[in-house]
Formats: sequence, C-alpha cells, structure tokens
Amino acid sequence: MAEIISSLLCGYLTPVLICIGGITLAGGIRITHILRPRRFIRVLSDTSEGGGTSPFCGLTMALAGTLGVGNITGVSAAVVSGGAGAVFWMWAGALLSMSIKYGEVALAVKYRREAKGEFYGGAMYYISDGLGRRFPGRSFALLGGVFALLCVLNSLVTGNIVQANSAAAVVHIIPRGVTGGILAVLVAFSAACGVNKIGRITSRLIPALTAVYMLLSIYVIGTNLTLIPEITGDIFRSAFSFRGVCGGAVGIGAREAVRFGITRGIFSNEAGCGTSPTAHASANTKSPFHQGCYGIFEVAADTLILCTMTAFVLLTADKRYGILSGGAGEGDAALTLDAFTLQTGEWVYGILAVSVLLFAYATIIAQLYYGFTALGYLTKKPMARGAYLAVSIACVFIGAVMRADAMWYLADITVCMMTVINIAVLLFLRKEIYQTVPREVKKAKKPLN
Repeated sequence: MAEIISSLLCGYLTPVLICIGGITLAGGIRITHILRPRRFIRVLSDTSEGGGTSPFCGLTMALAGTLGVGNITGVSAAVVSGGAGAVFWMWAGALLSMSIKYGEVALAVKYRREAKGEFYGGAMYYISDGLGRRFPGRSFALLGGVFALLCVLNSLVTGNIVQANSAAAVVHIIPRGVTGGILAVLVAFSAACGVNKIGRITSRLIPALTAVYMLLSIYVIGTNLTLIPEITGDIFRSAFSFRGVCGGAVGIGAREAVRFGITRGIFSNEAGCGTSPTAHASANTKSPFHQGCYGIFEVAADTLILCTMTAFVLLTADKRYGILSGGAGEGDAALTLDAFTLQTGEWVYGILAVSVLLFAYATIIAQLYYGFTALGYLTKKPMARGAYLAVSIACVFIGAVMRADAMWYLADITVCMMTVINIAVLLFLRKEIYQTVPREVKKAKKPLN
C-alpha cells in the first residue's frame, strides 16, 4: 500500500504540481529579471539590518537541512532507481523550483512572527494567515495545523531517521548502534545549548564541509574529462527515451527517470515542500525579496552545482567500474563514497566518512529547529517540546540501526503530501508573491545581462 501511495503522489501528482507552480510563479515574479547577474549578486551581498540571525545564517541552516540527504543519499538513490536520465529531471526540477522557492521564502518572511527580538515563521503561518486574508471570514488554522504536523513528522523521518541511517551506512568501521549513539549525544547537546544557536553552528559547518566535498568532486570529474561527453549524452538520451511510453520497458524507464529525478530533487533542495522557509523566516533580512533571492541561490547551489557533481562522480565510476549495476537498496550514501574511493584511493574514505557524519549532524539539528517551530504552532506546552526532543533523539538511534527500505517510502509520502499542500497555497497566494518583487526589477528591459 505504501508503495502505491508513494507512486501516485511522487510519480504523478507532485511533478505535475511542480511544473504548474514553477511555470506560473516564474512568469509572475519575472524570474529572468531577478537573475540578472549584477543585480542578483548585489542583492545577495546586502547585509541584515540590526542584530538577530543574518540572511547568510538562514541560508546555511536551510542548506544544512538539505545537503546530507540530497547530495549524498538522494542523488545516488535517484541515479540507481531512475538511471542517468534522472539527472536531467533533477536539473529541470531545480529550474522550475527556483520560482517556487522564492515564493515560499518571501511569504515566510512576510508572515513571520517576532518574540523576544527573534523572528520565527514558516509555511504553516502563511497558510493560516495568508489564506485567511485571501478568503476573509474563513479560518485556515486547521490546514496550517495539518501542515505543521506533517512538518514535525518529516523532521523525525527525513531529518533524523534518514540522516542517521545514511551516516551509519557510511561509517561502517564502527557498529551502527555506536554511530547512532554518537549522533544522539550530539543532538542532545545542541538542544541543551538552545535551538536558536543552530544557525551559528551551521554557518560554520556547512561552508567548510561543502568546500571539501566540492574540491574532491572537482578532482574526480577532472580526472575523467574524457568520459563527460559520453555521460552527458546518456543523461539526455535516457531522459527523453519516450518510445514505447504506452507500456514498453523504455517508457517505464523514462517515467521512473522523471519520478526519481524530480522527487529526489525535492529531497535535495526542499523547494516546494515548505520546510526550509522556516530557516529563512528567522533571518533579519531587509525584505521578503532579499531573502527570496537567497532561496533561489539555495536551489542553484544545492541541486545545479553540488547534486550535479555527485551525479557525475557516480556515473564516471559506473562507466569505469559498473558500481550501479547492483540496484538500489540500503547504503546509498556508502555507494557514493565507493564511487569516490574507487577513483581517488582509500585515503579519501576517512575524509568523506567524517564529512558525511557532520553533514548528517548539521541536517538533524536544522530539522530539529524546523520541528520545534512547527510544534510551536500546534502547542506552547513545555511538556510537548520535551516529548518531541526525546522522540527525536530516539529516532536518531533507531534510524542508525534500521533497514532503509520502509524509511524511503514514508519519507517520500510525507514530503510529497507537504509539497501538494504548499504549492496549492502558493498558487492561491501568487498575487502576494508577485507584489514582493520591486517594480524596477519587473520593468528591467534586459533581463539576463
């Protein structure tokens, strides 16, 4: 049953909604005008006003919530399950997702709340408040509550179980239970220090980890430059192999490429599912437009750059060693590390294993912040926060020792349900999203120079 629901949600409904939402919002916000290089760089270089969490900290917290799953586990799962064509659909999904990410981040900043000098917010707040303004006299608090509940569940599954499972699969030199215990202790320590300090932790961890990962990826790709044209051809041929789409094996393969490319792309950049706006809402930014541009940059950095690097590392290793022939299954993060070590040497395994462990830790604490914020929408009782923290720490340990099969179905269903609700709300509130873009940006005559 879970497989059927996952197939319907992730294979059909979610990709269709992403396409509709992406195209609609891209035209309304004039995304080609926003992406003028000089203007875009100038907007990103603007600093926050006053104290509080900086826009950069908000960005790194959002990236922390995505990089572990998307770039190491999600990409390998997509390529193994959907073939090389999944990479193309990850690119397509990312381009469509940029305007969606802008919209959800801008609305999160617009409808956020403030308490004790700190900002907080997220999709559940613009669902209830934004739709309430759009349809006066009607309450959407229940829909916001449903989304908040899904966000809490997602933080436990995608944030804790999936991440801990990926880390344990990679660091196989020590027992899984020990890995889970180490991560659980780190998470408990972070919670004791206060969730408001999570942005400071991620702002130090994520840039350093990303730099190491990029340098190793560039080295592997650089040593296999002669294979890149062939792999690029495979990506496009596999993506558009629609002959026999009415029932033939090739058609099924193409459908799977679309399904796994787009859905794993969501795992990578979280565009549309409404989780990362929680991080962006905490930033002391100049305007919804400024932070929305950080959201666009998040998608580009995560999927178009880092995920593409991971995919090419995997595909070059497959060309040389056939590592993808075994099929999908447990240990997708370990598969990615195998692709690196086969092409560089055993010395790199330790570096990447530690990086994966730290990526997992950063993602878990970022998702912990999302979960606490969503729980705060549902209830303010301290007992509920304590119970959620206890369950989160338990899920970290459970995730490290459990099998990966059922976990992906539950993660897929949760994320896709959130995406369906969130994109539908973004479409209802699209006029408010358009209004966040400055008039001079929309009226630019030369959009991409």
